[in-house]
Amino acid sequence: MKEDGVRVDRKQLETFCASVFKNLGSGDLEAISSAQVLVAADARGIGSHGVGRLWRYVAGMQKGVMKANVVPTILRETPISLLLNANGAIGMYLSKSSMELTIKKAQAIGASFCSVRNSNHFGIAGYYAEMAAQNDMIGISMTNTAALGVPTFGKEALFGTNPIAVSIPASDNRMFTLDMSTTCVTRGKIEVYNREGKVLPNGWAVDANGTATTDAFTLLEDMLFQRGGGILPLGGLGELNGGHKGFGLGVLVDILTAVTSGGDFGKHVKDSEATSARVCHFFGAIKIDAFRNSQDFKRDMGFLLDDINNSIPAPNSNRVYYAGQKEHENELLSMLKGVYISKKVYEQLKKIGEDLQIELGF
Repeated sequence: MKEDGVRVDRKQLETFCASVFKNLGSGDLEAISSAQVLVAADARGIGSHGVGRLWRYVAGMQKGVMKANVVPTILRETPISLLLNANGAIGMYLSKSSMELTIKKAQAIGASFCSVRNSNHFGIAGYYAEMAAQNDMIGISMTNTAALGVPTFGKEALFGTNPIAVSIPASDNRMFTLDMSTTCVTRGKIEVYNREGKVLPNGWAVDANGTATTDAFTLLEDMLFQRGGGILPLGGLGELNGGHKGFGLGVLVDILTAVTSGGDFGKHVKDSEATSARVCHFFGAIKIDAFRNSQDFKRDMGFLLDDINNSIPAPNSNRVYYAGQKEHENELLSMLKGVYISKKVYEQLKKIGEDLQIELGF
């Protein structure tokens, strides 16, 4: 398929994004970490959560919704758990450091969990889950978001896209990484369709009247101003295809992230026209050797992944993939050819650079 965009060296793209965060007040570590998480999304082919969202961070930091160099407040701590008030910190750096603390606790006691309130958008959930998997642990990461999802039998957005990510290590440096929204798609995906002037597939969303819509622009406007309508839960409309299951998972994320942390949940989480809402996160790390020898476990995980890859594909399909495999293969391609960004995202970055007087560099 012909690419309607450009490929950029990953380090150059990270350097530009880090320069933007530094320009807005972030220290070196916060700026670099935030840039790495953003660019990792594009490198894996998840453009909905990559540098195309940099403008939201610029707007958030300029308006003070997202705050640079903030030290989170520890509200409660036990050997196995941690509760933090992020105090409006940059979501990506805050989440990376929170998962590092969670992993450290798990290394000492076997498992650990961290709940965070009053944070901001944190990029791709899988990034943090994989931090634990890289340390021979089962990693868990999730976040609530602004209310964009319409519940089964409803027409009013009542919960977020609320992604869940679980990452598990396997042999040969492979990882099973399930990273999914609990709605059919994320808002970022809707934004991509709107940016590219594409019609939404039928079955992704409903309008303010509760009927199916393919109009990305109007849907985004209706969700932003809480006019009604929104994205359908994973499974789609009603119960026939399991939409109630996606709805249940979305509410579960709100419980684990927001109710455990004392933060905002459901319809109380709202974006503004300029920037994103304050949100809540949840992180977990469980040592493999709490159950069995980690090398034996990863060997068997490798067999499981091999069985998936070796299964017979359906007609008109070439392969069967395990969760995360496409993203990891895209990341390898990005190392060789550069990170792909669309022309419109490239123009957005160029505009940000011009406004902040930062050289694009690519």
